[in-house]
Amino acid sequence: MKGSAIAAALALLLGAAPVFAQTPAPKPPQPAPAPAQPPKPAAPAPAPPAIPPAAQPPAPFPAGAKIAFFQPEVVFQNSSDGKAALGRVQALIAKKQTEAAEKQKQLQANQQKLQTSGSVMNDAARAQLEKEIDRQTKDAERFQQDAQAEVQELQTEVQNEFVKKLQPILESIANEKQLHLLFNARDSGISWATAGLDLTPEVIKKLDASKGGTAPKP
Repeated sequence: MKGSAIAAALALLLGAAPVFAQTPAPKPPQPAPAPAQPPKPAAPAPAPPAIPPAAQPPAPFPAGAKIAFFQPEVVFQNSSDGKAALGRVQALIAKKQTEAAEKQKQLQANQQKLQTSGSVMNDAARAQLEKEIDRQTKDAERFQQDAQAEVQELQTEVQNEFVKKLQPILESIANEKQLHLLFNARDSGISWATAGLDLTPEVIKKLDASKGGTAPKP
């Protein structure tokens, strides 16, 4: 199992979250309230919610099977190591978003000042304020570019660290079950397989039980 294929799957997962939140669009004007309607008769009480069925245990691995698969993105999202890695990325994104918002706030304050008071300023003061606005605008653009690069660098780092921890787990499971092939479900093109061939739960269990990503001996 090549680590590059696993890393590619994790890159899609980690790259889904934007670094900077989008500015919300202004709310459209609300229509005038409709005239009051006479109260409707009370609806009958809803039926109690159905009790969900108990979780089913994983399907047993087929005896003698030599081929299996796992889902790397599910392992990443549900294992302790994966959650910790994702938390590192999300924390950095939140930090950069906060810093970018503060820069934007300062820029908007100066833009507002120029709009409301620029006409009464002397030429030197107005020119100085315009220069500061231009500096803040360029600084905000550079900050966003640098922040995006920093987040991408951390994403690559946690991907590589996770693959390094995951690889010996996969090899251990493959050896225990005497597999000939262990597929990455995302990239293998599997259309259907019996449930017992999905080793994702076992991969998560072994990864969480390992120390420092070193697979336990069979």
